[in-house]
Amino acid sequence: MKRNTGNIDRAIRAILGLVLIALAATGTVGMWGWIGIVIGIVLLLTAVFGFCPGYAIFGMSTNQMKK
Repeated sequence: MKRNTGNIDRAIRAILGLVLIALAATGTVGMWGWIGIVIGIVLLLTAVFGFCPGYAIFGMSTNQMKK
């Protein structure tokens, strides 16, 4: 897996993931909480590993690393 997410992209994913998990854990979002947890975990994993399968499918990349 080649890294295809840049630092800003990864930071935004991590923050959104934590927010969604926190909202779901506190019961703020009600029944949608389980979906929020799943999406939050996916966002956190893509931030940690620096790889987004969706980007790979469409040939996209926000990673600005020089080759």
